[in-house]
Amino acid sequence: MLRILMTSLLCLNPLAGLAGDVEIVKVVATAQGDAWRFDVTLAHGDTGWDHYANGWKVFADGQEVGYRELFHPHVNEQPFTRSLSSVQIPDGTSEVTIRASDSVHGWSESFAVELN
Repeated sequence: MLRILMTSLLCLNPLAGLAGDVEIVKVVATAQGDAWRFDVTLAHGDTGWDHYANGWKVFADGQEVGYRELFHPHVNEQPFTRSLSSVQIPDGTSEVTIRASDSVHGWSESFAVELN
């Protein structure tokens, strides 16, 4: 089942992420059999190799269950979406959190995502 779970007004202001922390704009979580796929949209003022969004993680019950490394800057592609499939979520888990990282500021605040 496909669910668009959260959005941010950052989509309306492309300059909102400039020179700051990475922002999680939207998360789509899709059940795929006994696993999950996460499509995470980030906004960040990537300036090049010295400052760019470099990854995001999925946490269930405080434990990391998935990691998506971002291998290069996305200077001219903002916001941008990347996916991670085959994420195993423990039975009975109704919510996960996503945290994103950039190469200067480190990890963002947690972004809660309900799983239904």
